[in-house]
Amino acid sequence: MSFAMSLSERLAGYASSLTYDDLSEEVIKEAKKRILDAVGCAIGAYGEAPVKAARRLAERGYPGSASTIIGTRKKTTPDVATFVNGLMVRYFDFNDTYLSKEPGHPSDNIPACLATAEMEGRSGKDLLVAIVLAYEVQCRLCDAANLRHRGWDHVNYGLVSGALAAGKLLGLSREELAQAVNISLSSHLTMRQVRAGGLSMWKGFSFSNASRNAVFSALLAREGITGPSPVFEGEMGFFNQVSGRFQLDVKSFGGKGRRFRLEDTFMKFYPAEYHAQTAIWAALDIRKKIDGDPLERIAHVGIETHEAGYSILGKDTEKWAPETRETADHSLPYIVTMALLEGKVDNETYAARKLKDPLVREFMKKVIVKEDRALTEAYPGSIPNRVTVKLDDGTTLAVQVDDPRGHPRNPMTEEEIEQKFRLLVAGVLKGPRVEKVLKFVRTVEKQTGVSPLFASCVVKA
Repeated sequence: MSFAMSLSERLAGYASSLTYDDLSEEVIKEAKKRILDAVGCAIGAYGEAPVKAARRLAERGYPGSASTIIGTRKKTTPDVATFVNGLMVRYFDFNDTYLSKEPGHPSDNIPACLATAEMEGRSGKDLLVAIVLAYEVQCRLCDAANLRHRGWDHVNYGLVSGALAAGKLLGLSREELAQAVNISLSSHLTMRQVRAGGLSMWKGFSFSNASRNAVFSALLAREGITGPSPVFEGEMGFFNQVSGRFQLDVKSFGGKGRRFRLEDTFMKFYPAEYHAQTAIWAALDIRKKIDGDPLERIAHVGIETHEAGYSILGKDTEKWAPETRETADHSLPYIVTMALLEGKVDNETYAARKLKDPLVREFMKKVIVKEDRALTEAYPGSIPNRVTVKLDDGTTLAVQVDDPRGHPRNPMTEEEIEQKFRLLVAGVLKGPRVEKVLKFVRTVEKQTGVSPLFASCVVKA
């Protein structure tokens, strides 16, 4: 099969041509929501152990560095800043999601855009273009082919989106953008094992590491380094080795009056893997109908979900005895258990003492998770979960929720996103700094640079 122009070249052409004038008012408004959401997630995770470890590595210093580590005044190289800041955005599993043939978290691209924009002295408008570009490319790739069933992780698509977004901010030519993709995608593929069974700290690092490599690949391309081509279509390329063949109509991408995929991404109301969001809403609704202590009254819990919910959150035995936060926030039985028992799901839900609580462990033995083919057929247009609880007197309570708060059909408001931000940074970021961050994001298109955002995010010891 011959190609007049490789996919890398076509994607580079789109990235090169996209301008601020192509962005609609709606996509700018939605991009601001996601910037604020990502920054809130990052600042909220400032004191977490993996974040501290990554920050120690980065803060050893690189003379002449120009990209800030969020929460500090320390600067490092843009790729290392992307690595640390990307972990911070991802750690709580509270940032946005896109669900299609392949799921993903497109706001994971924002740290690469921020780090590169700061180093290059780019404006707020430039930042918005890069973010919208990254979302468009990653989400379109997610639409094109599933990776997880073939044993590969979704962050591989971030190698492409990150290279193009960083390259755009670096001012790369069309040919250099294509080479950035070739270098990035050929050299840094990630296995799905990162999200299988018991999950490790690396779950939060996986995309930030892909973004780090994407930024570095763009920097290499700027120096004239070329990469293997055609990286998608070649004999040993991405199609044959990883994804299988797919078609991608780059001419249909957002802009020139066409809707951008960023507008179709999902915000999280609760800190849990997105496929669990509707199960949380269902469980909380059921809890309100139970008289007395749910721990004593509930005899059985059934969770019916779609294939993705079952295979990602309910298939592995480790999900019934989570040893880590990373496993717990990817466990339908644990998340639904805590929603039923405590009437809430927040970052404290995953405290070590709760993971080890013998009452919680014992209650989880009452929980069964299974796939419902009808729910699978509705996915990913909806993300349905049905929770059924049988009480000690034989009463059965069942609730199904299809679209959680934060879904494009049930969107979170700007006020809700700001409230989420305030809750995330409470106790970490104080008074005036909170308002400065909010003001920066609200007026990002008027900003001449991104340094004021980092200055406003500094956490005092």
